[in-house]
Amino acid sequence: MNFIGVDLAWGDRNPTGLAVLDRDGRLVHVSAVRSDDEIVAALTPYAGDECLVAVDAPLVVVNPTGNRPAEALLNRDFATFDAGAHPSNTGKPEFRGQPRGARIAARLGLDMNPRSGRRRRAIEVYPHPATVVLFRLGRTLKYKQRSGRDIEQLRGELLVLIGLLEGLAEADPPLRLTGDAPGATAWGGLRRAAERAGRKSELRVVEDQVDAVVCAYVAMFADRCPERTTTYGDFETGYIVTPTLPDDLVPTPRERRRPRTADPATAVRRYAEDHAAVTEATERYVELVTSILDEAGINYLTVTGRAKSVASYAAKVARTVDGRPVYPDPQRDITDQVGLRVITYVHSDVQAVVDLLDDQVAVHDDRDLGEETASEGRFGYASRHLLVGLHPEQEGRPEHRALRGRQAQVQIRTVLQHAWAEFEHDIRYKGSIPEEHVSEFDRRFTLAAGLLELADREFTAIRDRLREGTGDQPAEPEDDDPRLSPRDLAAFLAGQYPDAGWSRTEHYAWIARTVLELGITSLKDLGEIVRPVDTATLMERMDYRYPPGAVRRLDDALLWALGERYVDLQTNRERVDALRTRLARMRRPA
Repeated sequence: MNFIGVDLAWGDRNPTGLAVLDRDGRLVHVSAVRSDDEIVAALTPYAGDECLVAVDAPLVVVNPTGNRPAEALLNRDFATFDAGAHPSNTGKPEFRGQPRGARIAARLGLDMNPRSGRRRRAIEVYPHPATVVLFRLGRTLKYKQRSGRDIEQLRGELLVLIGLLEGLAEADPPLRLTGDAPGATAWGGLRRAAERAGRKSELRVVEDQVDAVVCAYVAMFADRCPERTTTYGDFETGYIVTPTLPDDLVPTPRERRRPRTADPATAVRRYAEDHAAVTEATERYVELVTSILDEAGINYLTVTGRAKSVASYAAKVARTVDGRPVYPDPQRDITDQVGLRVITYVHSDVQAVVDLLDDQVAVHDDRDLGEETASEGRFGYASRHLLVGLHPEQEGRPEHRALRGRQAQVQIRTVLQHAWAEFEHDIRYKGSIPEEHVSEFDRRFTLAAGLLELADREFTAIRDRLREGTGDQPAEPEDDDPRLSPRDLAAFLAGQYPDAGWSRTEHYAWIARTVLELGITSLKDLGEIVRPVDTATLMERMDYRYPPGAVRRLDDALLWALGERYVDLQTNRERVDALRTRLARMRRPA
């Protein structure tokens, strides 16, 4: 099924915006045309089969004067949000005959009854109230051309709307405008056109197409979420379909008595404007944490990140308890704008990651949610949550420019804890559990959490036991490859550094390439180089505040033994400065 949005101009001199979403909410088409023929030609490929076409223009107008009943009802709810509808009546020239929207629907063969169950239908929608509800706005965004609004204001508000729409990728239902959406390139072009527009007329073309996307999403919302959709009016006198206004959403006062930061709509606007910078900061934080873990040789499964979507941010801003906002200063109080997740293999590595981050960045908060759950005498969600930022001296470095003044929430948990949390979240919060089964599901989730905690402990015991015994494992048969195999190196390092943690598989492969560049092709030769190293002094001077992995221990030992020769290796070309800093630390006077 296709969901089609039409931001219909009341005459064919102005552009009409068109947008099409597929059944998964992916943008497949967006454009601007003018004449009825062009509209029909553009939409026919998408409206030939099952479809719902949402038109921002009256489809049914029978009243000779004033408002239609639908407009009066909608205005009662939305006028205070600046989202009231203009009056439509047959006294206006454009509605004396068949409205343009109805003509387009007829040419496409669409049924216009909002209560119809036909496979191919058209409905009337209105973007302004839809955006108020979808993004919990105190008042509408002012991106429409009006007297007194300059181009900078229009551009800023339109870019906020674009950011809000992109944030619906995580909504229910989702709207996918970027990534693998077939229309992602066209959408990106609209964003760039808005950013670069030098005239209001250039913004108008973008605005029409963005409104068409809003219309298409309202069509999908109405189809997927009828219980959250309101139809004002009826087929006989005219109607408007829009997402239902929540009871707790109130308009922003025109006379502001609170600081602007306390106004939810203002906070969301500012976040939308800043979202590109938040996204860049998220990418840089992922790179930073990954490099810290890799440098230390910590064994982990993944490091991932996500910038909080504008829609999710808006939902948090709107939260209240007893009428008071949960986040009175959203920019300061919503601390998960940048979110990272580190997944380890076993539970003991969670603490290793925590210790490492505490050593390398500033940790402002540390919550062990698993410990909190256990202190209540139950099993359940287990994860370590850190709130981190840069040390003052780190913020001055050019490579950390995007991170200055920004914090990140880092969730650290094992792969088993992660599997439980993701499954429980999908079932409990995204699914629908019948009321009569809630207690049974709670019991089963608790049982699963307890079993996974036991499995985590057993995996840690298995790893510790293997670490104790791997030094006695026989080497693999020799072949023609002169490199030491990663498996042989892992066994050697387990014996050489029995107190070190396992490193990642690819790190063993990397150190194998490094020792080959040194001309080392046997464990005997490697042992002759590293065994004379004064391990106790090396450990004292490095002052590890975290348990370094086995590969990191070998890396430091080779640096201690070979000095600048090791720094100058081709495999080390990307980390020369870091190695020289470590070498200076090793050689400092006692």
